[in-house]
Amino acid sequence: MQTKNILGIDVGATGIKGAIVDIEKGELIGDRIKLATPKPATPDAVAAVIAELLMQSGYDGAFVGCGFPAIVSHGVAQSAANIDKSWIGTNVEELLAKTTGLDVIAMNDADAAGLAEMRYGKGRGLKGTVLLITIGSGLGSALFTDGHLVRNTELGHLYLHGWVAEHYVSNTAKKKYEMSWVGFGKRFDEYLHHIDRLFSPDLVILGGGISNDFEQFAPYIDVKTKVTTAEMFNHAGIIGAALYAYEAKFGELEQNR
Repeated sequence: MQTKNILGIDVGATGIKGAIVDIEKGELIGDRIKLATPKPATPDAVAAVIAELLMQSGYDGAFVGCGFPAIVSHGVAQSAANIDKSWIGTNVEELLAKTTGLDVIAMNDADAAGLAEMRYGKGRGLKGTVLLITIGSGLGSALFTDGHLVRNTELGHLYLHGWVAEHYVSNTAKKKYEMSWVGFGKRFDEYLHHIDRLFSPDLVILGGGISNDFEQFAPYIDVKTKVTTAEMFNHAGIIGAALYAYEAKFGELEQNR
């Protein structure tokens, strides 16, 4: 029988988080470990932090899942919006496997969070088009149709009023331009209207740090699409990365078919 306790790692712009996940329940086992993302976040520096996280976790499995802040295609980083540009063209899986001694299965970090939310959270069992948007240093996205993930959508890089969307509205933009919640809410509503015109989603789920303050800017959201906050909170990236790694190795969990 394959173990269903898998280490999931979530690489972010400011922190690298990890925990062992019970993927049948979608829950963390033990404490979540968080280490600072190195500056600059070069491949070798990030790999060293992940190796340290693995050691601290006490994990004794054969493989890990890693949510990574980039377009990840066949294990290779194709972008680097919120991490050092030297990652572009780097095989994330090969580098981390060499550093940790374990097989590493990598995916886009927002896709990992979305997978967790669709499997265990508010998207569970939903058909139609569901979009998770993570609001953090940038805007991440994970798009699902009838429960199936469309990988690497990167909808935070759409253009809005001549801006890259995540430069116009995100946690970074809110701080940089000293936005009130009114200003942030109105800008984010403009972004949601743009998304609605392009994809007509049945549900938009908000994750990331600012989603915890949704009540502060919700009054300024009037898009017709239903908008709600994520259920999995800040553990979603870890849980989704672990789940994706397991299913890449063994196929979809029987209980979720």
